Parts: sequence; structure tokens; C-alpha cells
Amino acid sequence: MDRHRPALTHPVRSVRPLRPVRWILVAVPVAFLVAFFAYPVATILGRGLWPDGHLDLSPLVDVAGNAALRDVAWFTVWQAALSTMLALAVGLPGAFVLARYRFPGRSLVRALIVVPFVLPTIVVASAFLALGVEPSLGAILLAHVFFNYAVVVRTVGGLWAHLDPQQEEAARVLGASRLRAFTRVTLPALRPAILAAASITFLFTFTSFGVILVLGGPTRATLETEIYRQTAQLLDLRTAAALSILQLVAVVVLLVATGRFQGRRAVALGLRAAAVTTRSVRSVGERALLGANLALMLALLGVPMAVLVARSFATENGPGFGFYRALGELRSDSVLFVPPADAVVNSLLFATVATAIALVVGGLAAFAVVRHRRGRALEAALALPLGISAVTVGFGFLIALDEPPLDLRTSWIIVPIAHALIAIPFVVWLVTPLLGSIDPRLREAAAVLGASPRRVWREVDLPIVGRAFAIAAGFAFAISLGEFGATLFIARPDRPTLPVVIYRLLGQPGAQNFGAAMAASTILMALTVVAILTAERARVGDIGTF
Repeated sequence: MDRHRPALTHPVRSVRPLRPVRWILVAVPVAFLVAFFAYPVATILGRGLWPDGHLDLSPLVDVAGNAALRDVAWFTVWQAALSTMLALAVGLPGAFVLARYRFPGRSLVRALIVVPFVLPTIVVASAFLALGVEPSLGAILLAHVFFNYAVVVRTVGGLWAHLDPQQEEAARVLGASRLRAFTRVTLPALRPAILAAASITFLFTFTSFGVILVLGGPTRATLETEIYRQTAQLLDLRTAAALSILQLVAVVVLLVATGRFQGRRAVALGLRAAAVTTRSVRSVGERALLGANLALMLALLGVPMAVLVARSFATENGPGFGFYRALGELRSDSVLFVPPADAVVNSLLFATVATAIALVVGGLAAFAVVRHRRGRALEAALALPLGISAVTVGFGFLIALDEPPLDLRTSWIIVPIAHALIAIPFVVWLVTPLLGSIDPRLREAAAVLGASPRRVWREVDLPIVGRAFAIAAGFAFAISLGEFGATLFIARPDRPTLPVVIYRLLGQPGAQNFGAAMAASTILMALTVVAILTAERARVGDIGTF
């Protein structure tokens, strides 16, 4: 026993990162955000509000005084709020069963539910129309729940899977009802993840574009579709800039409010390995709950995707691979023709680079959120790209990034950079709740035993959040595979991604083009499933198996 005594005589080192390290945690994400978001967006907004070198705020006044545009803004807010509440109501039971129950095919189900989230919105909207869903508010809400179900399940379930169920069981032993034990023990612990899921869902429904365009009909417009109309159809950059500012202000208010609710620190939890907290279904009630959620997933998520797959094989001569062969033949005489295999390679390359960027920048930001006193402000700033129009970001890239040292307009790297902007908030939101919930006594105990701050991070923090990083990597990769809005503006014509190829095919008349678009969508779904399944099984040594 005496051999271990010297370690206890070491001076206790601070478990806080050294000052230079803390500044690096903040400086890298801030520099990335300024260079590739603030600067391009400010440039495009400047074109609208500084047309002659002088500030002109009259577009903001005109927008505020326009009753039709006020109605658009109000519809944008309340449909996003209603979509968020519905997604939470439907998704939280699914998060519970996938976090707590083991059953055959669980990993496959976890991967499949992410596929709708990354599909191009215009493709999914077409699938809902094919199912007989008429353009309406109900169709918009249904499509939004379809897209954001995975956000709730994976974001909340990622933390729920690590909560120690014995804490809730202890409350039951002390006389609390099942509902009271959940609301007083589990729900407060899940609050950071629920708020993160709600924020993500609201941002995506607030900036919804393809769903509103196809399923909203001519009388239902959001700020996003109105910005597109003002920019691409009416060429009115002044009004588009004013609407973009309004959209950005609303997002900032949301993020500030979310930060105040979430607070500086998460609730300290007793975290356990996911393999320990999950168990087999036992009672009839649990079987019914699991069966009901699997049936809901099948109806809500499986049916529209099944329609896409079925249409990809439904040729005029019966089931077959005709539409897949057509991918290599249609418009082969066009200067915009790119073999589908090349589009797949482009998508995989862009997604790999975007994931690497998102993990580095988002990982540093996640540690800064927990360790730095300005961390919450950084978290909110990194979420801003989700709340600004993809049209604005795309045009901003083309206008701003054309001079040294950021002359990237003709470079392929501009595409994964744009994708990383969207993926970084997911990395932060997926990693931060678990990282912030680590019991500080673990770090203090390591410091007492003589571990340096770097070793504390390596031996305590990293093994615990490794699983969250793996899930975040899968999300980032899948997001990049399906990103469409900004890619349409900045991707070179000879280096399109699969969503761009799908859009080109849907823009051409004829059953052959539509079938080929469904075939390309099926390929995109398959790639997404592989990416998520790989993330599910990812391990680096013992990381993620704490």
C-alpha cells in the first residue's frame, strides 16, 4: 500500500485547461465562423442595404409596414413552434424505447430513422404528394415531423441512454409514483438535451424551404421562401436583405432564450455505459410501448421512403433497374451531364472533409461551452448558420470568397466548408450535454492522483464523450450527403453532389427523369444508412465504452 502513497503527496493540479488552451478552444471556432459565415453574410446584406456606399434602412421600414410580409413572418413563427411541439411529442417516446430497450434490429432502426432528416426536402415533399397528401398546413406539419423525428430521438436518446436508471428506481422505492419520479429525476437531467432538440427542430422548421414550397401551396409562404422569391425571381436584394435580417434577429432571440433556460451548467448526473442501462423488454406494457413506437416509425418514416424506393423500380415495363441504368444515359449529350458514379464520389468526398472540419471546430467549441465563461455565447453564435437563409449564405460565398486570402469561389473545398457550417452546431449540441454532465469529482480525483489537465481530459472526458463524438460524426456525414440549399449555388457544374443531380432530374419533364430522380434518391438513402451504421459501431480503443 505504501507504494501508492507518493502519488497522494503531489500538489493538486487544476483541472481547468491552461489559459492558452482555453483561448484556443474559443479562437478556432470564432475564426471559422467569422471567415465563412459572418463575412459572406455581411457582404451580401451590404449589397442590399449599402447600394451606393451609404446605409439605407428604408427596406427594413418597408418590410415592417407591409401587411403581407408581416403575415409571412407570423406564419413562419407559429408553424415552426407547432411543428417543434409535435416533433417533441412524437419523438420523446421513441427516444425512450431506443435508449432503454434492446431488441433485434435496434441498430438498424437507429440508422434508418436518420435517413429522412438528410433527404433533399423537395424529394420528400414529392413523395408525400405521391401518397395523396394535398398541399395544406397539415401536410407541412406532417413533413416537418417526418424530417425532425430523428433530431429528437438521437439528441435526447443520446443522453437518455447514459442516465443511471437506478436514480429513478430509488425515487420509486421512496414512494414516488412513476410519473413523479420521471418529472422530478429524469426530466431535469434530460433538460439540456430536450432544449437542444427543440432548438434544432425550431431552427429547421423556421427556415424550411422545400417543404413549404411544395406542400404549402401558393397561399403559405415563410421568410425562407419569400427571400428566395425576392432574390431569384424578383431580383430585389434590398427586400431580401431586410427579410434576412429579420430572420437572423428572430434566431438570435431564440438562441438567447434557450441559453437562459439551459443555464451555465447541466445537472450533474450519474452516467453509466449505454450497454449497462439498456435491457430486454419484460412486461406486456413494455412490449406494447415498443410495438406502438415501431409501428409509428414505420408509418411516419417508412412509408414515404418505401414510396421512393418503389418508384425507383417501377418502370413502364414492370419492376426493374431501368431507371438506375437511365442515370448514366439521360442528358448525356448535355454539358451539365456528370456520370452518377462521379456524383456519388463527390458527395462522399465532400462529406468526409466536412465531417472532419465539423468534428475539429465543433469539438473545440463543445469543450469551450463547458469550460469557458463565454461558452454559451459561442454555442449560440455557431447556431446562427442554421437560422439564416441558404440562399443568402450561398450568394454570400460566391460574392465574398473571391479575393485572397479567401479566394475559394472556384475551389471544391468551398462545398465542404459550407456543409461544415451546418454540421458544427449538431456536433456541439450532441457532445455538450454529455460533456457538461460529467461529475466534476471524477476530474478532481484524477487531479489529486497527480494527473495533468491534459491527462485528465484524455483519461476522463474523452472516453465518456467518445460515443457522442461518434454519433455526431454520423450526423455530420449524413447532413453533408443531403445538403442542397447552399450546394446548389456554390458547387461547380462539373462537380455536383447527388442532391444536385436529383434536383436537375426533377426539373426535367417526363416519367423517365422522375424515375431516375427516385433512383438517385434511393442511392442517397443507402449511403446515409451505411454512414449512420458505421458511426453506430465506431470505436477507437475503449473510447465510447466507458
